[in-house]
Amino acid sequence: MEKLDCASLRASASGLVVPAGGRWHFGIIALIAFLTLVDLFAAQAILPSLQREFGVSRATMGFAVNASTFGMAVASLVVGIFGRDLDRRNGIWISLALLAVPTALLSTTRDIALFAGLRVAQGLCMATAFTLTMAYLAERFPAERITGALAAYVTGNVASNLFGRILSAAVADLGGLSINFQTFALLNLAGAALVWTTLKRTERMMPDQRGRAINGSWPSVLGNRRLQSVLAIGFLILFVFIGTYTYVNFRLVELGLSPMQLGLIYFVFLPSLFTTPLGGLIAHRLGAGVGIIVTLFFAVLGLIALLSNSLGVVLVGLAMIAIGTFLAQALATSQVGRIAGTEKAAASGAYLASYYTGGLFGSLLVGQLYDHFGWNACVLALVATLALAMLFASALRAEPVAIRSDYRNGQETALSKSADQPHV
Repeated sequence: MEKLDCASLRASASGLVVPAGGRWHFGIIALIAFLTLVDLFAAQAILPSLQREFGVSRATMGFAVNASTFGMAVASLVVGIFGRDLDRRNGIWISLALLAVPTALLSTTRDIALFAGLRVAQGLCMATAFTLTMAYLAERFPAERITGALAAYVTGNVASNLFGRILSAAVADLGGLSINFQTFALLNLAGAALVWTTLKRTERMMPDQRGRAINGSWPSVLGNRRLQSVLAIGFLILFVFIGTYTYVNFRLVELGLSPMQLGLIYFVFLPSLFTTPLGGLIAHRLGAGVGIIVTLFFAVLGLIALLSNSLGVVLVGLAMIAIGTFLAQALATSQVGRIAGTEKAAASGAYLASYYTGGLFGSLLVGQLYDHFGWNACVLALVATLALAMLFASALRAEPVAIRSDYRNGQETALSKSADQPHV
């Protein structure tokens, strides 16, 4: 294999075809994230309409809509195990092209079991693209830029939450549920085209036997206590996020909002578009562990605001939850690549599997709480969940080991640094 020296690695570290500056690169990354995950959140904005269409309970419809998280958890784990030798670029664009198939089929079914199955299929495609993109970014960007790159990817995630929900609510209100899903199938194809035209080929960046020998195997990755803490944090973050933004729709309907107004409510994600890119700065100033604690505490305050009967207070609370959880996710995600060393695909797969499993449990358990005990019980359970996540984040701060890769004459060497000290 041809060796890569440090200079040539950094020269190609942007990983994008377009010859532009760093901000333009990060904009492309955010747009890819938006088109990858827009289907995950869009259906939540029309949950009350779907419930009426299918004639099932809130918990059943919420679980069916969020069945995509099961597919995402499975695909993340499978790609992490077997995706070491997959071409990142081809894997991403093919996954997004295939995503258009179940999305289009959702427009034709009114069977709840088939609907849930198609959502699982969507999750399989989305998570394959997501996992490979995380590995791609971790391999292509140098250590001092990786947190910014991943923060840009999470920012695209935020945008998909906001504009995906608004678009879904508007299209469903104007054209019906079938037109809604057909519109999102076209967005899937647009995402595939964007990846094809902007990402660089990855043959020379693929992990090889050299990386396998140095960094061990899956058991060694999952046996890392620091990574275990990050996996737990990811699980709990999406548990809270899915549990909150799935079932708050029913609470907002109780406060008198129409389906179209529900879509507009998701402008509460707008502040997160500006705060999430600050993840790199927070990691630099506070360190990942302390940063996660601070941002999740901010989200806890937002959850407490959801106990109010005032629509204005609830909206402020929803904005605070979005800001806190998205920042915490960006910080946690940035730690995965650092901890993993050369096993970035495996670690990314493990993290996303844990993350989306948390979302699946959040949709199931919070829905049951709502149906049996009401909204206030849901909020209190979600507060306790974030408190547990902050406890795991304190373990991140305590451990002094972090790993980065230093490419020198084509050889990768693990370097020991303080866990919360930023890479330079």
